[in-house]
Amino acid sequence: MKRVLIVGATSAIATACARIWAAQGCEFFLVARNEEKLEQTRADLSARGAKSVTIHIMDANDFNAHPAMIDSCLAALHQIDISLIAHGTLPDQKVCEQDVDVALKEFANNGTSVIALLTLLANQFERQRCGTLAVISSVAGDRGRPSNYLYGAAKAAVSSFCEGLRARLFKVGVHLITIKPGFVDTPMTQGLPLPAALVAKPEQVAKSIVAGIERKTAVLYTPGFWALIMLIIRCVPQAVFKRLNL
Repeated sequence: MKRVLIVGATSAIATACARIWAAQGCEFFLVARNEEKLEQTRADLSARGAKSVTIHIMDANDFNAHPAMIDSCLAALHQIDISLIAHGTLPDQKVCEQDVDVALKEFANNGTSVIALLTLLANQFERQRCGTLAVISSVAGDRGRPSNYLYGAAKAAVSSFCEGLRARLFKVGVHLITIKPGFVDTPMTQGLPLPAALVAKPEQVAKSIVAGIERKTAVLYTPGFWALIMLIIRCVPQAVFKRLNL
């Protein structure tokens, strides 16, 4: 039986992962902003076999609320076996280009808030000397594309932070997996002109995440073909890349 903390627990990918763990009889501490959706998620997971589900209302951008959330989680679970960080937004790049406040808010949503949480959680996992931190980043962080470079920059910061933190935690028996999804059919991507052949379902992504955690994968591209796609994109020379409309 695993004890699972999920931040951003009402997101489509997080919910799909939680359903897999619920069928295994796991205990949950779920964190999100929307109490109504959290209650719905709690009922859903309980019906699917979760041993216990505790919910906690928190905006991840409220950095001062992070320590109390972790304390509450430990009071409920006593130890964290898996922590999945799954919150985030998909900003409008054009708006970010024109409004500094929006740009900084979106960078915090997708980057700074994740780093702040990981800093506190890493210390807890270091004290435990066991467990897995699972962090949802994005393929967008592999290279800054003109269509979403604010979002990509935030995810690049997360991925780089995770790489260093992984090396630190490895030495005390803690694993960190950086998860890099491509296009996923979620409310965040509704209405976007995405190529249908490259869009995955949350359930498909969740299966690969749960399997990646079990295998102690370091960096997980999901679906797997994104590893090849991003390898090609990273290899495009800058003189060519800056002329592309990506």
